[in-house]
Amino acid sequence: MQPAAENRRHPKGLYVLFATEMWERFNYYGMRAILVFFMTQALFFEKSFASNLYGSYLSLLYLTPLIGGYIADRYWGNKRSIISGGLLMAAGELLLFICASIYDVEPDIATVLFFSGLGFMATGNGFFKPNISSLVGQLYPKGDRRIDPAYTIFYMGINVGAAIGPFICGLVGNTGDPRDFKWAFLVGGIGMLISVVIQKLYHNKYVLSPEGKVLGLTPGESTYTDANGNTQSVKKPARAWLNPIYMIIGMLALGGVFMGAMYLDSKYDYLSYLLLGATLFIGFTIFRDQSLTPHERRRIWVLFIIAFFVVFFWAAYEQTGVSLNFFADEVTNRQLTPTYEMPPSYFQSFNSIFIILFAPLFAWFWLWLGKRQPSTPAKMGIGLILLALGYLWIAYGVSQAAVGVKVSMIWLTIMYMLHTWGELCLSPIGLSLFNKLAPYKFASLLMAVWFLGNAGGNKLAGVLAALYPGEGAAINPTRFLGYQINSLYDFFMLFVFMAGIAGLILLLLSKKLQAVIDGK
Repeated sequence: MQPAAENRRHPKGLYVLFATEMWERFNYYGMRAILVFFMTQALFFEKSFASNLYGSYLSLLYLTPLIGGYIADRYWGNKRSIISGGLLMAAGELLLFICASIYDVEPDIATVLFFSGLGFMATGNGFFKPNISSLVGQLYPKGDRRIDPAYTIFYMGINVGAAIGPFICGLVGNTGDPRDFKWAFLVGGIGMLISVVIQKLYHNKYVLSPEGKVLGLTPGESTYTDANGNTQSVKKPARAWLNPIYMIIGMLALGGVFMGAMYLDSKYDYLSYLLLGATLFIGFTIFRDQSLTPHERRRIWVLFIIAFFVVFFWAAYEQTGVSLNFFADEVTNRQLTPTYEMPPSYFQSFNSIFIILFAPLFAWFWLWLGKRQPSTPAKMGIGLILLALGYLWIAYGVSQAAVGVKVSMIWLTIMYMLHTWGELCLSPIGLSLFNKLAPYKFASLLMAVWFLGNAGGNKLAGVLAALYPGEGAAINPTRFLGYQINSLYDFFMLFVFMAGIAGLILLLLSKKLQAVIDGK
């Protein structure tokens, strides 16, 4: 038995996973910060096409983990999936680096490389993301009080990478010269390789169960500790689907499928219907099960309702990487000194910086409120209201600006702070709710519903970002469900109405929803 003092320490495996995830998020958020700028300034995509493509890409990032998690659980194991997915994402960044190196001399080849790079990134994410997160809880015995603080530490790793990535990639790539975008992709790819190397070198040594066994090995493998204290692995005979050649072919094929899926969706917008169909199919599959008790059925309905409201949150929140990027680039005064103008991609770091600053305060605040704190649905409704207030703030800012005059950075800064507060009220709390309420036999399917809500929100984010008003908007306005957008003020007010109304409705429903959650 370990001494009590040691039991308070976190296992070293947590810090291996922390570093692996930090560098992967460095790669992802660094690339995302300059993605729409590369599409519009180097590849010369129309803003509407770039916005829709951005939404399709982010939407697929929430769908691919369903495939990657399934394959890892049944065939590859967490470790092999993490390393394979990481290498595929690094290969995707390499393709984007080549694309950004030849876009001006071979535009047709560059376009093919661009979609291939995004396809590889989406596929690799599906194998990396769900498997790295699931390993954190496996480091501890069941019921260990260190698990919640462990996920907090892990969450900080995500946000450290997400804060540094846009800064570094923006510094080298978002210089105002489109030829420099390639350096951002190269830096992102290097970050991804560092992530893979850390996991490869230290997984077997430190990512261990409380009993000392290596976690995340291929299903069917076993480990033991020899007389010298070294961990050894006993493998069953290799199966065909573990053959590296077949694995590579399968990953490349999936990358090609998602590459085509993104391109077709940006043209024909079929993904929205696919997401809706998948949600209805999951609902039908679950509710036709006669073994569910009436109380379980009511709780599952609560989860579907929550997932519906999550769509509106992410549709507004994920404007960060697209329309708000355009706003930072074109309308925001970023002149910090007479000779230095801050790259617009730097704003992509603000959200993660605010999370690092405010997450401990929010955790303390809920504990301080104790029984007086709002119910879970009410917290999520408050999150939507805070999101709407952020857009109301920036809408007021643009309404006060003189024509042709760029606005102060304070408008984007305060807006991102309010959005971060909203995220802290909704995202971790909603994920926890799905984990707690889902019946064990449908835990994976209902977690898929949560991801589908996120995917739908990101897809809608791209559709709405395509309405961003350009020159001549006053003469040729865009419209959404009858709402006319003549100016930036109208555009931002769309999100005020959407998030605000959704938040108010959720607040009105919160007592009834919480009663079902509590079993009343």
